[in-house]
Amino acid sequence: MNLRHLISGQAVTNASVIRGRLRSLYAFTTMAADPVPLTFRPPSYGGSKPIKNPNFPKPFSPFHRFIHSAQAQVVDSEDSEQEEDGAVNDFLSRFVWIMRQKLSESYPGSDKATVDGMLLIIVERVVAEMEKGGIEQMLGTSGSTPLDDFSEDLWKTVWEVSNMVLEDMKREAKKEKMKGFLQEEEVKEMCRFAGEVGIRGDMLRELRFKWAQEKMEEAEFYQSLERLRGEDKKAEEAGEQVEGMQGETTGEEVKSEVVSLPKRRGKIKYNIYGLDLSDPKWFDVANRIHEAEEITWPQEPKPISGKCKLVTENIIQSNVADDQSPLLAEWVELLHPSRVDWLNLLYRLKEQNTALYFKVAELVLDEKSFQTNIRDYSMLIDAHAKENHLEDAERILKKMNQNGIIPDILTATSLVHMYSKVGNLDGAKQAFESLRSQGFKPDVKVYNSMIMAYVNAGQPKLGESLMREMEARDIQPTKEIFMALLRSFAQRGDIGGAGRIANIMQFAGFQPTLESCTLLVEAYGKAGDPDQARSNFDYMMKVGHRPDDRCTASMLAAYEKKNLLDKALNLLMQLEKDGFEPGVATYSVLIDWLGKLQLVGEAEQLLGKIAEQGEAPPLKVHIGLFDMYAKAGVEKKALQALGVLEAKKDQLGSEEFERIINGLIAGGFVQDAHRVHDLMVAQGFTASEPLKVALMASQAFGRKRPSMRR
Repeated sequence: MNLRHLISGQAVTNASVIRGRLRSLYAFTTMAADPVPLTFRPPSYGGSKPIKNPNFPKPFSPFHRFIHSAQAQVVDSEDSEQEEDGAVNDFLSRFVWIMRQKLSESYPGSDKATVDGMLLIIVERVVAEMEKGGIEQMLGTSGSTPLDDFSEDLWKTVWEVSNMVLEDMKREAKKEKMKGFLQEEEVKEMCRFAGEVGIRGDMLRELRFKWAQEKMEEAEFYQSLERLRGEDKKAEEAGEQVEGMQGETTGEEVKSEVVSLPKRRGKIKYNIYGLDLSDPKWFDVANRIHEAEEITWPQEPKPISGKCKLVTENIIQSNVADDQSPLLAEWVELLHPSRVDWLNLLYRLKEQNTALYFKVAELVLDEKSFQTNIRDYSMLIDAHAKENHLEDAERILKKMNQNGIIPDILTATSLVHMYSKVGNLDGAKQAFESLRSQGFKPDVKVYNSMIMAYVNAGQPKLGESLMREMEARDIQPTKEIFMALLRSFAQRGDIGGAGRIANIMQFAGFQPTLESCTLLVEAYGKAGDPDQARSNFDYMMKVGHRPDDRCTASMLAAYEKKNLLDKALNLLMQLEKDGFEPGVATYSVLIDWLGKLQLVGEAEQLLGKIAEQGEAPPLKVHIGLFDMYAKAGVEKKALQALGVLEAKKDQLGSEEFERIINGLIAGGFVQDAHRVHDLMVAQGFTASEPLKVALMASQAFGRKRPSMRR
């Protein structure tokens, strides 16, 4: 290799200048005759690459390409010359620094001036060889005679140091090149995706370097292709010149080796799993996929700093009662947010203050930059529904309709759940019909919510019809739905509905439980059929369920309907033999029953039993006691019981009010009866016709007593 063609003239001039400066600093006139160059034996550097011939190592060939690769195109341009000079100067500075250490190690007794003189001679010789390009001829083969000026070991050390310097320069250049590829947009995209799927720490760092290295290798590959293309072009031009010379010169044959890639002929066809991807239609498919990815690919929010950061903190730390509209307007003016920026702000609000999140989210719906869609409305309505914020959900639904957005299936489903939970049957029915009008077939959760809405509204038969609709669609109702319907029928004394639900439960595979048997006993008791109630009570004990306090109370209430006190007492005695201990529910039924029989002493004795258990008497007991005291004429105790009932007027129903009023009429307290009637009307209840007749009769013909003193 001829080094003269690999080093520009300017670089050689700079090297000569360096040599001249070294000479001017240290003028050792006798250095050429000094035997140091012939006897210098520095130790070999262990970090250098192994050399093929240990006696006469060859120079590291990438040295020339590395230094002068940037000057291959335009030699006379100033930029390329400066780049060449920088590479040569970098090489010489590194070379001198390492050789100084080796000389200092080999000659520890030499002063600095002597070491500098040695360096001067070595650098001059290296630069001279670079100028004339005769290094290969100087080294020769293994059997050639070494040069006269330097020994073989010295030249070996010189070229080992040169190789080591070139390796260092090469690594640094690769490192700088790698920095550029680490910032490639494609590498950043892959790192962001890896971070989103959960890759962190050292693994993410290794993947980033790996992807950057692959990009660098890809770039180098295409650069090599470009270089081969250029060489091919030059070879073709040289071949044309040779053909012209062959036409003039007879008998001469010039052979040129041309290195080029094979030329592609025709169109490339890509067949993957039998699919021809070379069809032009796949180009359009790729474009559509790319456009779809731009929409679905998660974007990153804009970085927030400066004043915008302060405004963001003010929004997050503001109170719910404050008006956030000015802060949001200022935030929009500073940041110019996109949808992802709004979502980031709402996420931070939701994490810190849920109430403030609801308020700001509703304000954001009107922002154009938020790009509000139907899903935003449905999610906010669903969030309000889960928190039982009925008014807020309806307000957002109204805004949704005003903006011309028809509620979708998700919104209607959320409304069904919400209205069912708060007991708004009309709203639940409207939302349910909206689902059906959109062609949506309700699932188990929607059916459950709608059935519960009917149950809570006191319409279990409509709930039962929905349950049969579920069965027709092969949707298995849950046990909770069966029990809710059975409980609703039992509370109304509908033995037909309760029996149907109990039978359907057994066919569905649900075995009778203590709760279901208790509800059947309660249903027959309220229907006035104590024999069927006792039959279900005995069946419950037969299948292995021991009656509890509530079940026993339901059975006693069934006997109370027919005033079968003896059977009730026999049942209690039998149960007590089996270890049953009456509780509050059982005592409450007995107190009410004894009160109707005007057995004041026995009723008060049972009231003491409740007190012994540490329980407060339920509302039913207070009503029974008041009715008993009022009819018995015990004014003082009746007054106390009436005060308790008036304090709990919000818990009283229509039947309870009528019983209290009838007790007052029977006791002759007509004025108090009319006062409690006014209280009943104020609570939203309407008196039945028999009660109205009783009030009119008491006013005209009844036995009147003075009003109870308050």
